[in-house]
Amino acid sequence: MGRHSLPDDAATGSTGEGRGSARRRTVALATALVLAVAGGTAIAVQRGLLTFSHSCAASAVRLDLVASPDVAPAVKAVADRARKEKITSDGSCMDVRVTARDSYEVAASFTSGAKPDFSVWIPDASLWVDRAKDTSGSASVVTAGHVADSPVALAAVPAAAKSLGWPQRTYTWAELTEAAAQDGKVRLGAADPAHSAAGLLALSSIGKSAAGQGPDGSTRTAALAKLLSQRVSASDGQVAGTLARDSSAAETGDARRNQAVVLSEQAAFAYNASHGAGQGLRLFYPKDGAAQLDYPYTMVREAGMSTDESRAAMRFLTLLGDPESVRVLAGQGFRTPGKPAAGPVASAAGGSSPQPYASATADPPSAQELQDTLGMWTITVQSARLTTVVDASGSMAATVPGSGGQSRMEVTKASLIQALTQFTPEDEIGLWDFSTHLDGSRDYRRLVPTARLGDPAAGGRTQRDRLSAAFAALQPVPGGATGLFDTTLAAYKEATSTYARGKFNAVVLLTDGANEDPGSISRADLVTQLQKLTDPSKPVPLIAIAVGPDADRDEVRQIAKATGGAGYQVNDPADIQAVILQAIMALGQAQHRG
Repeated sequence: MGRHSLPDDAATGSTGEGRGSARRRTVALATALVLAVAGGTAIAVQRGLLTFSHSCAASAVRLDLVASPDVAPAVKAVADRARKEKITSDGSCMDVRVTARDSYEVAASFTSGAKPDFSVWIPDASLWVDRAKDTSGSASVVTAGHVADSPVALAAVPAAAKSLGWPQRTYTWAELTEAAAQDGKVRLGAADPAHSAAGLLALSSIGKSAAGQGPDGSTRTAALAKLLSQRVSASDGQVAGTLARDSSAAETGDARRNQAVVLSEQAAFAYNASHGAGQGLRLFYPKDGAAQLDYPYTMVREAGMSTDESRAAMRFLTLLGDPESVRVLAGQGFRTPGKPAAGPVASAAGGSSPQPYASATADPPSAQELQDTLGMWTITVQSARLTTVVDASGSMAATVPGSGGQSRMEVTKASLIQALTQFTPEDEIGLWDFSTHLDGSRDYRRLVPTARLGDPAAGGRTQRDRLSAAFAALQPVPGGATGLFDTTLAAYKEATSTYARGKFNAVVLLTDGANEDPGSISRADLVTQLQKLTDPSKPVPLIAIAVGPDADRDEVRQIAKATGGAGYQVNDPADIQAVILQAIMALGQAQHRG
């Protein structure tokens, strides 16, 4: 095909056939949507692209594109070729301006509500697109195709790789990280999963792999995360620089340098290209499948783009998939989406048989799996101190639809017990329950004092055991009403007066109703007192969760907002675990940014 012609299927070379039928349908629909909004069908676009009689210098179409720093040089090379060779869209030149920007920063920018200063975004992974949609609530962020692939693996310096049996020895994700961590055998590092798709995908894969090895999988994953958190780098761009610089440093006790790190294949390729043959990394590809960075080509402000800009964006996507561009991408260590693994790329990155670099990749984790993993990571990196306050009013005995006859309290207890597995022995958690006049004139009871989960408790147990038993013993109080306001104030006073520095402090409040105690303070008084208790230097956000359709969502949100916290509503108590992790992640990151 000619370099200036549009392929019959504009997305064929860049959507990635191996991603499954759901993704193919998504890409096909997204591509159709973009073309339709652009004001013409693929045939119309093709006809325009074949019009070369006009000078393209007269009316170049500008396209502002932001790309992940690893893929930005290759994308810029293609943009430069488009200008140099006067490749056109509808007879006009394409002036594609490429800016390198970390994907997590771009995703975070959507929370500001400001209009993006770019039309096309190529992050390193689709998870950032999903996050941008979640935070902006915008359906106009549309993925039209995929530019490249790069599997996530474990890269080791030669001496460490040899100690792990490379290349003959193969491992699952869980086996690999446990082998590296065993007795400090290998100093293992990663980029911060909060800022790195490679780090987050690897951690999610480790968790899934560990879960398949027994009921203690969550605890083992948290322990590995804790280990990684001690040698974490701020971003992908920094993690390779933490590796030992030579064999002697790798074999000796230079604690400042890692011997193995989680990296994409492309990052290992780039590292090896800049180091001597004897110092190149060796890659371990997990035998239970490597998650992939998939470099989605995303239309960002498509609704505000002109017809010329929309068509130029689709034309540039096609250009990124033509043979010359594929060679440019492969020359920088990227795989072609939907195509068999490129042996030379894997070999140059440090892959060698029998490492399964050509095997099928793992299914991408779901948004919920990633959310849970990131919540667990946030908890692991910064230990938490939580006072959990659970509604025990009579309405908690109501049956949850679709639960097989279980009550709200039963489903809530199961969700809390499951959430407990995500916390480490260093985390501090306590438990209150509340109704009306539950303890004399008080609407609340302190069931388990807030303490380290690893601390010993009576009977040879730990605080974790005691708390788990207390969760399981929670029962609704027959005829009890919801003593929400007095309980909230009392719990918040105690949490602020016992603030623990260096930890994420919070009150987690679960209620299925509005305040029903006529003798309590008013909501306005509660909000005023909460605001007075709040100290920005000692933040204790209230995470208030309205459980069930009868709960007052606006009330819990207003109360939580007074503390710098957040209010949520779940109709199914089984979602409580995920919401708690989501809230801790979001509020913990907000505190870190502050």
